[in-house]
Amino acid sequence: MAQSEEPSLKQKVAGLTYRTLRWGRDHVPPGVRSLIGVLFMVGGVFGFLPVLGFWMLPLGLGFIALDLPFTRHKIDDWMVTLRSRARGEEP
Repeated sequence: MAQSEEPSLKQKVAGLTYRTLRWGRDHVPPGVRSLIGVLFMVGGVFGFLPVLGFWMLPLGLGFIALDLPFTRHKIDDWMVTLRSRARGEEP
């Protein structure tokens, strides 16, 4: 019986980030996405706390960038890269 390889931390973080951005893009209205992004960034400032972390800063920027037309294609490219990393493929 072959053992399945445990995903690395990099793959787990990429997967979580991809799923969160995809959920925000598909299910959250545009104005609310920016508000969620600002809240993520405020939480990221308190990165020294156990639950809140510095990981929230780029995710907050990503949520805000989903609402800006001139950055939308960059976020879509980033999401493709994140999906590849989550699957263990190198982009």
